[in-house]
Amino acid sequence: MFIKVENLKKSYRTGDVKTDVLKGVKMSLGKGEIGVILGPSGSGKSTLLNIIGGIDRCDSGKVTVDDIEVTNLTDDQLTDYRRENIGFIFQFYNLIPNLTVGENIEVVSNISRSPLDTDEVLKAVGMLDKKYRFPRELSGGEQQRVSIARAVVKNPKLLLCDEPTGALDFSTSREILKLLQQINRDFGTTILMITHNTAISAMANRVYRMRSGEIVEEIINERIIHAERIEW
Repeated sequence: MFIKVENLKKSYRTGDVKTDVLKGVKMSLGKGEIGVILGPSGSGKSTLLNIIGGIDRCDSGKVTVDDIEVTNLTDDQLTDYRRENIGFIFQFYNLIPNLTVGENIEVVSNISRSPLDTDEVLKAVGMLDKKYRFPRELSGGEQQRVSIARAVVKNPKLLLCDEPTGALDFSTSREILKLLQQINRDFGTTILMITHNTAISAMANRVYRMRSGEIVEEIINERIIHAERIEW
């Protein structure tokens, strides 16, 4: 498996109060697949995603991504791991406001070892004609397209998406989901996405339901629905 998570545990302590966020999570995802993690707020979805992405550390357990044992890396090694292997897409776009669309992409491509061509990526997300615009001149959906291009330009093996449609309306959300599905198909990028929206699970190869820090159900979809047909 491309991603393998084994008995992952994570807790936080506030004073004398210990909160268990992940309670022995186990999951796996194949190379080139789309995985969707479903669950309510506080179920541990973002913590799990952040540990897989090398942003956070676990208390115990093991995470392996493409034969890299992420949970055994030093801080410097985690920096290299994130830079070379992981693309992040968040609910809020985090674009640099005083840089153009193209410059926002190039900030990332300039620090990558094997980046894709900026214009090629902008064309893929339908934003090449907006290359010289600033974020303030774009709609929310357009800004999310740029944030996807920024994540993809580094040619990552794994794209991690934290509620990528959470701030968007229905039609724009569906366009973003179509784009993610296209990136998965065209570049072979493995995608792991977390969301509250159960309808999105129809486009995934594997669906994981989280509750109270545990994966309580894993579903393998025999029939994948195209994003343009998803309704909610």
